[in-house]
Amino acid sequence: MGQLRTSLWTLAAANLAAAGMIAVMTPACDDEPEGECSIEEGTGCANGQECLLGADDQTHCACSVDADTGCAGGQQCLEGPDGEPACYCNTTTEGGCEAGLVCEEVVGGYPACFAPVTLGGMVFDLATDAAIEGALVVARDANFAAVSGVAVTDASGSYVLTVPVPRNADGSLSEALVFLRADAQAYLTFPMAPRVALPIDMSQASGDPLHLESSATDIGLIEIADPDGLGTITGTVVAEVPIGTLVVAGGATEAGGGVTGIADFDGTYTVFNVPAGSVAVRGYKAGLQLTSATAEVAASAVTEGVDLTAVGEAASVVSGKVEIVNPGDGSDTSVILVVDETFNPTAARGEAPPGLRVAGVDGDFEIPFVPDGNYVVLAAFENDFLVRDPDTSIGGTGLVRITVEGGSLALSDGFKITGSLDEPSPDNEELVSGPVELSWNDDSGEDHYEVRLYDAYGNLVWEKTDVPGVSGDARVVVTYEGDPLSSGTLYQFRAVSIKNGGSPISITEDLRGVFLYQ
Repeated sequence: MGQLRTSLWTLAAANLAAAGMIAVMTPACDDEPEGECSIEEGTGCANGQECLLGADDQTHCACSVDADTGCAGGQQCLEGPDGEPACYCNTTTEGGCEAGLVCEEVVGGYPACFAPVTLGGMVFDLATDAAIEGALVVARDANFAAVSGVAVTDASGSYVLTVPVPRNADGSLSEALVFLRADAQAYLTFPMAPRVALPIDMSQASGDPLHLESSATDIGLIEIADPDGLGTITGTVVAEVPIGTLVVAGGATEAGGGVTGIADFDGTYTVFNVPAGSVAVRGYKAGLQLTSATAEVAASAVTEGVDLTAVGEAASVVSGKVEIVNPGDGSDTSVILVVDETFNPTAARGEAPPGLRVAGVDGDFEIPFVPDGNYVVLAAFENDFLVRDPDTSIGGTGLVRITVEGGSLALSDGFKITGSLDEPSPDNEELVSGPVELSWNDDSGEDHYEVRLYDAYGNLVWEKTDVPGVSGDARVVVTYEGDPLSSGTLYQFRAVSIKNGGSPISITEDLRGVFLYQ
């Protein structure tokens, strides 16, 4: 296989082993026949290997990068550090590692086998602090793609996830940000806007074995106001790589109401809190086209065996453009496709499937590999100091609904994006008691403000539409004057600046201004 290639890999592995971070597994291809092989005749190699001219100017049998054959023990064939094929462990299947080890990416290097890194915490009732048993927890990346399997909480509400973490050249943990999602029967999914899943840096894991647990890994869920009449659907996404598929049950276009679940490594999924009756079930993931199904759901019962099967690749591209004006502290934004069946028009929020997001947008954008379905296109939805221009009297500011049916789609109207009303307070699920004061940074050129308060279910609780404007570099402060707020309940306020003539100028961000009243 080439002495140089083997020596380089062995040296790198030895360095990692010396750091105490890796159990060395020499890359192993299938046994090579004795004697030199023939490149011209394609002979002399067995078990899917191919004949190559090595760095020592001799012919050798090596694994095949193109066919990914010739490696033993579930390893994969990659181009090695000397440009020749070599066998490494497989980060997708974790093949090629000894029992108890996992295959991880190495920054600037090649995959290797390491002890796994775990993340743990508990899921509890946000109002009562009671542990929730049977909740499902998964770690996702910034694009909503699952990076872990799905864990089930025990009687104490505790869970543990094994999370892949890239390693540095010395074997130490590299930065890897994950975001948690949790679901449970009779509780709202976390995060459901306006709630935000905070980034968790897995490189902060410590101990032996490596483990991360903090207040950020504990998840408080909000109980559904009226859980009667709700059931559960379970099934399997039958596909080559089903993990992370967003499964949507129920709902109707322009009405929302769809509830969701996440598929595990083996494709199994659970959707809680499905309204009783006959409901449509669909699956969404970038690049994956799935059949749909119909489930007959009974209240307080589990409907099993609702399977969704891959029928090919999703190759449609949704493209468009954003125009950013008066950005303030913002520079670029993101665009996501939200499944229309999950969209709540009052709160302007919904759920995006994994991969149907593009970041760093300041002009043209493309979202590839979009499966068929109905979507709402949302720009500047995340906390990036930018919002969709709230002035609906001009073009490019309204909601954009699209239907993808086996073909690409170019949006005719662009999105007008502007700077947000910054630093809303309280925020970040801050604990508030007593009189509630809502504040934000003053806009420029406003005549007055409007402020509205919503509960965690997206219901309007209170509004004040005649908040006077202020002058200079100042904060706008408004005291809540509505009915008593409920203890242990999350709320979000949104403020809008209005210019003379009644047109809105700017607004607080979709996911800011969230607080817990106690």
